[in-house]
Amino acid sequence: MVTMADVARLAGVSAATVSHVINGTRAVRPATAQRVLAAVERTGYTPNTLARGLARARTQSIGLALSGVRNPFFMELVGTIEAQVGRAGLVLLLGDTGEDPQQELRLVQAFVQRRVDGLLLAPTAGAGDRVLRYLAAQSLPVVLLDRFASTALDVVGTENEEATAGLVEHLAALGHRRIGLVAGFPGLSTTVERIRGYRVGMLRSGLGEDAKLVAHSGWRAATRGATRALLDLPEPPTALISGANHITIDVLHVLAERGLRIPDDVALVAFDDFDWADLLVPRLTAVAQQTALIGARAVELLLARIEDPTLPPRQERIPTTFVHRDSCGCRAR
Repeated sequence: MVTMADVARLAGVSAATVSHVINGTRAVRPATAQRVLAAVERTGYTPNTLARGLARARTQSIGLALSGVRNPFFMELVGTIEAQVGRAGLVLLLGDTGEDPQQELRLVQAFVQRRVDGLLLAPTAGAGDRVLRYLAAQSLPVVLLDRFASTALDVVGTENEEATAGLVEHLAALGHRRIGLVAGFPGLSTTVERIRGYRVGMLRSGLGEDAKLVAHSGWRAATRGATRALLDLPEPPTALISGANHITIDVLHVLAERGLRIPDDVALVAFDDFDWADLLVPRLTAVAQQTALIGARAVELLLARIEDPTLPPRQERIPTTFVHRDSCGCRAR
């Protein structure tokens, strides 16, 4: 294996000079720097980033833990975060929690053991009893994504309540009185906030609250079961709100399975827009989150937290956009 000493011998300089050129820690005469870089290219030398990071008490790596594989919103978020982390000269380590608190704790513990410089986390519903308590005992900089699970940590996420209330009010303005909500995982802050927004929208629209019109979901089987339960009510909803984009996919499956037409038989709107929502027939009316802004801002807060751990916790809510298409039952404007 090629070492820094090998590069130094070939360039005719000291190992310290090679280090200064590679790391930019001290000015080196242009001619000398050119000889060093030429020697690096000839030998194929690769700096040992981990060793260099440990010497500085840093590993130049960021951990990211979320339920990415099954959630299209998070997968889009990963792309933005990876780009931002790469621009900062760091490496992103990704782990999937699967919305399982035990898996989440194991994953975060593994990141801590690998001495990542910071952690981005979309906490599960059980995070408060496990992983957040564990992180409170660590000195690791942390920023929470999407879910407002702690006031003691930096958090970046979406404004959920007013956006969901707006979906309800839009459907009510079209004459719907039985509006169902297929909500997300029980206990998640996003689920709690969107249910709260749903209730606000119902009250503003002068509609009575019926707890049977709110169904909690999860992954595929649970979501489809929740949707069927709503449709099987003695007075089924004439309009449905999907609480997240992975939920929307399963709601569409159940409506197709029942032979129900959108919006003729059941109107449908969704929290979370996605790339192919405009290609559905009819096109999907949805709330769009600013995914790129959420990811970029989370990385900015984490890098600032790494540089200055004494900063006060910051909680930022990013506004949404109402994307008006056809599935609600009216022509898009």
